[in-house]
Amino acid sequence: MDTLERLSIIEELRRVMARYVHFADQQRWEDLAGLFTPDGTFTPHKPDGSVWMRMQGRDEIVATLQQSGGADVVLIHHLFSDEIDVDSPTSARGVWSMEDLISRVEGTEIPEGLPFVGMHGFGHYHAQFLKTDGLWRITELIQTRLRLDFTH
Repeated sequence: MDTLERLSIIEELRRVMARYVHFADQQRWEDLAGLFTPDGTFTPHKPDGSVWMRMQGRDEIVATLQQSGGADVVLIHHLFSDEIDVDSPTSARGVWSMEDLISRVEGTEIPEGLPFVGMHGFGHYHAQFLKTDGLWRITELIQTRLRLDFTH
């Protein structure tokens, strides 16, 4: 693989992750899940390294993420520096620094059992990608956390 092909793949993967955070901020869960392979996984971790939850397959990703959103919630995701390794013309992996903010719209009722009004998190996305049918898709996404700050 020549340098131009490798750089082109890296840019395509950056755009996949940019769509991921855009769809998350817009709460477009079906579109977000469509960035994954049909059996793709998403596993967020807690700051202590333990698994927070594990979602497998597009349907489970949609169902789980829909529960975290709603019209009374504002989601903001940022991606920063990335390290992307292209393993082949159809396989790659990368790590993105990330920050996210979740907050309830002022004046809305806090659902019973919700432990916080707002959250500000910092960490990394670790992604595995596969190119199928001409499109890059996420096969595995692991979110690790360095810190989570909550407002109550």
